[in-house]
Amino acid sequence: MSTERSPQAVTPPGEPPTSPPTRRTFIATTTVVGGAAVAGGLIASPPALAAEVPAGSRLSLTVNGVRHTVTVDNRTSLLDLLREHLDLTGSKKGCNAGACGACTVLVDGRRVNSCLTLAVRLEGAEVTTIEGLAQGDRLHPLQQAFIDQDAFQCGFCTPGQIVSGVGCIQEGHTGSPEEIREWMSGNLCRCGCYVKIERAVEQAAGRK
Repeated sequence: MSTERSPQAVTPPGEPPTSPPTRRTFIATTTVVGGAAVAGGLIASPPALAAEVPAGSRLSLTVNGVRHTVTVDNRTSLLDLLREHLDLTGSKKGCNAGACGACTVLVDGRRVNSCLTLAVRLEGAEVTTIEGLAQGDRLHPLQQAFIDQDAFQCGFCTPGQIVSGVGCIQEGHTGSPEEIREWMSGNLCRCGCYVKIERAVEQAAGRK
């Protein structure tokens, strides 16, 4: 067996003897050095690049019989164009994912979820919202039918329900209560007024 010992550090003459660092001094030292490095990195880091300005487009479309020309962010939905730019707040933002139907409007006579429709794709289109159904003080027949049948409670879904009902009637999907329910199934009512909504559509369609 070897009895050779590892050489030990020799303290030069005139200098106080050194002792190995303790765990506490090691942690304190590394913490200070690490913090300084991080701080130095933060100070020396290059400035953040300026955020890119999203592209915008100019479009013209007719909303409720009035021609509008606007410039919007290319990501703007039809719903946000109506509510934020044209101040037409009748169309409601419910789920904002096309699942509830509260934002339903007519585009060229066809029902669409305006929250999922990009405004920039509607150049030259004709849009009808809940505000465009009445003729002055004269309500649309379906608006009157909703009153007659008491087809709303909280009223949040009502604009989308009525516009969707108008589309349903124009499309000819009112041959039976079952057909109305099927073609109105994309519009949700949290108050559960489905039976009365169906009756209102029947009334406006002349079946009741």
